[in-house]
Amino acid sequence: MDEKIKSKLEEIRVMLQADGGDLELVEIEGSNVKLRLTGACGGCPHAAMTLKQGIERALRESIDPGIVVDRVA
Repeated sequence: MDEKIKSKLEEIRVMLQADGGDLELVEIEGSNVKLRLTGACGGCPHAAMTLKQGIERALRESIDPGIVVDRVA
């Protein structure tokens, strides 16, 4: 599952980079994924929505409905 998550995150990174942001994978522990948002995304007031409604939703829909994404500072 880790490789599937990493692959999907690479797809998502392209979209974030187009807006001047990026993400860094900190850790995958089972179905818990820890990410750090950087660039424009790091200070964006909508970062929580990006994580939960964007990244987490995409991972759940394409890989496993039990995936939880958390932001790491």
